[in-house]
Amino acid sequence: MSELILKNARIVLDDEVKKGTLVVRDGKIADISTDTSVPSAEDLANDYLIPGLVELHTDHLEGHYAPRPKVRWNPLAAVLAHDAQICSSGITTVLDALRVGMDHDADLTAEEMLVLANAIDDSSEKGSLRADHYLHLRCEVSAPNCHQQFQGFDGHPRVRMASLMDHAPGQRQFRDIEQYAVYYRGKLKMTEQEFQDFCKLRIAQSEANSDRNRGIIAETCKERGIVLASHDDATLEHVEEAVQQGIHVAEFPTTMEAAKASKEAGMAVLMGAPNVVRGGSHSGNIAARELAENNLLDILSSDYIPFSLIQSAFHLDNEVDAISLPQAIQMVSRNPAKACGLDDRGEIAIGKRGDLVRVGVDHAIPIVRTVWREGRRVV
Repeated sequence: MSELILKNARIVLDDEVKKGTLVVRDGKIADISTDTSVPSAEDLANDYLIPGLVELHTDHLEGHYAPRPKVRWNPLAAVLAHDAQICSSGITTVLDALRVGMDHDADLTAEEMLVLANAIDDSSEKGSLRADHYLHLRCEVSAPNCHQQFQGFDGHPRVRMASLMDHAPGQRQFRDIEQYAVYYRGKLKMTEQEFQDFCKLRIAQSEANSDRNRGIIAETCKERGIVLASHDDATLEHVEEAVQQGIHVAEFPTTMEAAKASKEAGMAVLMGAPNVVRGGSHSGNIAARELAENNLLDILSSDYIPFSLIQSAFHLDNEVDAISLPQAIQMVSRNPAKACGLDDRGEIAIGKRGDLVRVGVDHAIPIVRTVWREGRRVV
């Protein structure tokens, strides 16, 4: 029997912070008590002890594999580097987001997405990874090849979630063409005429492909038991469509109207942790903090900065009076775990997995000191 005993911890439970001792046996939480006199226990010196974080949507792996245009890193090495950064940020379960449906300007290919998926699977099977890895397919439904590339992942054992997104100008995230111009002209270094031609192509692709791909992929996900997410919903019509398609998670709604309607329809509302930390959306859309203040925020995702996940939870506790630390921690642990059907983790409770993070705090910034996955130290 393996055993881990941690004492003098501020243990963050669902509804309170309790000073005490926690015991993990054979990978599961076996006891939580206020007794801090256990001589053989590891002394956490009054640091916080929180559940391992659960990340549903990170694009971070692609940056390790393709750190510069036309540069490719060894896929196994890229996965290992990504995993190390994820886990050292306190994340013990991660759904790595891989693109399905490539734009004409995409630097990566569908074949490379499968290479990365197989590298994750291979590394996980060999026990080389610190965190528990699954897959989230980001389906760009406006792309002509979206459904074909989605089929390439059919039957892959690590796929737990798929999101339906359309980044065409005038749609969802980029309803404001001015914001679209700022983002894409800066990213792709286009002239005005090149930008206008680019917009025409993307709008035409969206009109030709989006509705069909949304319907086919949504139906397939229902059949396969894959959790389905909408992406960047902006209007009541978007939310009504999501309800009809069996959406469970509303990712990054761009307006208060869409977030409120999604919540009322029973969806979990997910926003970006960088949005919380920065104080607003980089696309000019609704601020995550505003949703939090109106009780419309359920889940946070690190999106493109892994450490932002734990940082955002402590930030909300410090900055939003209506949100306690236990409530903020739920947004990055229990709530995302529940949303993707992983009910064995995400909270500190008897019988749950011993996925734990020791956290100090310095000038309101959390410091990840130690991470355990199923009672085994991984950081």
